Amino acid sequence: MSKHPQTALRIAMWSGPRNISTALMRSFENRSDCTVVDEPFYAHYLDATGIDHPGRDTILSSQSKGGDAVVSSLMLPFKGSKKVQYQKQMSHHITAATPLDWVKDVHNCFLLREPRAMIASYIKQREDPVFDDLGFRQLAEIYDRVASGQDDAPIVIDSDDLLRDPPTFLRRLCARLHIPFEGAMLAWPSGTRPSDGAWAPWWYAKVEKSTGFENRAPFTGKLPAHLEKLAQQAMPYYRRLAHHKLS
Repeated sequence: MSKHPQTALRIAMWSGPRNISTALMRSFENRSDCTVVDEPFYAHYLDATGIDHPGRDTILSSQSKGGDAVVSSLMLPFKGSKKVQYQKQMSHHITAATPLDWVKDVHNCFLLREPRAMIASYIKQREDPVFDDLGFRQLAEIYDRVASGQDDAPIVIDSDDLLRDPPTFLRRLCARLHIPFEGAMLAWPSGTRPSDGAWAPWWYAKVEKSTGFENRAPFTGKLPAHLEKLAQQAMPYYRRLAHHKLS
């Protein structure tokens, strides 16, 4: 992907669920030059798959369900003084019917979390996930698509690395994105946001209480056998992407 002019930098931050994706969205929204878009394909995904998620009916009525309409909304001209758009994109929301040609026109980044830790967090909201709920396969497929169309390797972030040293890591990330680092990215007011998706009451309780990035203890527990099988299935995708991560 060619460099974007500073007047129209669109960042698609791809992630699976139960990462620090919402906290990172808060961080970028606290910049002086940035607007955010929260999981724009969520209703599209629910409608296409028929899957049951907490707040399903509320989500379906809150967003466009058509993939092309979602893409059009993402590419609307910038308004006012904002120069950066941060898209919080969930990889598992991308289905076979989702248009993806638009990814060549944005700066794609990939956010990882170790599979066991992700699954242990995910089952607090949905107790019996299947493999594609976790987004690892889709994340790798989107990465491959993006990487094949540009000279430089896409940015890959391990959320544990970011949480160990947010100031240093965010400075490096901003440098790779060709935008200035702002100290405001490190702390934000607690509470809800008008930009939060309709699913926030079911998923955002912890981040709504946060005022910055919080270090988290590594997962040292043991998953039930059927969930351990999912983690083992996810590990090759995780390791392949982690090989490219920003250190």
